[in-house]
Amino acid sequence: MKKTAFAVAATLALGAPAAFAVGGDFEDYARVTNVTPEYDRVNTPRKECYAETVPEYRERHGLVGPLIGGVAGGLLGAQVGSGNGRVAASAAGAVVGALVGDRLSDRGRRGEYYEREVQRCRVVDNWEDRITGYRVAYEYHGRSYTTMLSYDPGPRLPVRVQVEPDVDHRRY
Repeated sequence: MKKTAFAVAATLALGAPAAFAVGGDFEDYARVTNVTPEYDRVNTPRKECYAETVPEYRERHGLVGPLIGGVAGGLLGAQVGSGNGRVAASAAGAVVGALVGDRLSDRGRRGEYYEREVQRCRVVDNWEDRITGYRVAYEYHGRSYTTMLSYDPGPRLPVRVQVEPDVDHRRY
């Protein structure tokens, strides 16, 4: 009987406090009493584009009228002057002839309206509520605690329990 009692006592003495002998901490589970998600309002702007048709006016200009007018004006100017005056008169005649030819070629012609597709874009606010964490309330050995976690722990929360002697509190 003495040997059996001694064996039981030795087993309890060596096995049970083994967790406390190595640093005095161990893992256990606490009961989760409440989990509340915490949200943060975040703006992620996005680009929104759409196509739109707009009317445009385009004037029609031809090159044939000013070209023929310029040549004709230059030839007429060359007939008027003599010497260096002939070159100046040709140049002046060409300029006047080009202007007159442009006006005559555009007379009776009008510009035209047409529709052109334009893409318009704008930046639109896009507000979202994102979960930033979970406020977890739990109980361990009759005491209540609260912590923030990045995940929902479920009904049980693993906790690390550390046991230390109270060396500052002396009792005599």
